[in-house]
Amino acid sequence: MITKADKNAVRKKRHSRVRKKIAGTPERPRLNVYRSNKHIYAQLIDDVNGVTVASASTVDNEFNLDTTGNVEAATKVGELVAKRAQDKGFKEIVFDRGGYLYHGRVKALADAAREAGLEF
Repeated sequence: MITKADKNAVRKKRHSRVRKKIAGTPERPRLNVYRSNKHIYAQLIDDVNGVTVASASTVDNEFNLDTTGNVEAATKVGELVAKRAQDKGFKEIVFDRGGYLYHGRVKALADAAREAGLEF
């Protein structure tokens, strides 16, 4: 039986493998995704300067959803982070799925960000 802690440890190993290959720059920041059971978080990170450029999550006050741990909520977060990125002048980004499978809520967030105008 695999415990939750074991699953997260495996995810972190997968994430570190992905992070070896990708990094955010001041011109093209990294869109990082973190997914919990209740919420989903997205950050645009400039790894060169170590700065979070923009972020959005289901914890934000702008969300009036009944449930925050579903595909619908992830779609709204994707749209919001794309809007905030474009307000700061970013059009192109690098997508970092955070070691999660590109499926379900992570895919919904990425697709919504693409629809809202981000290129990756």
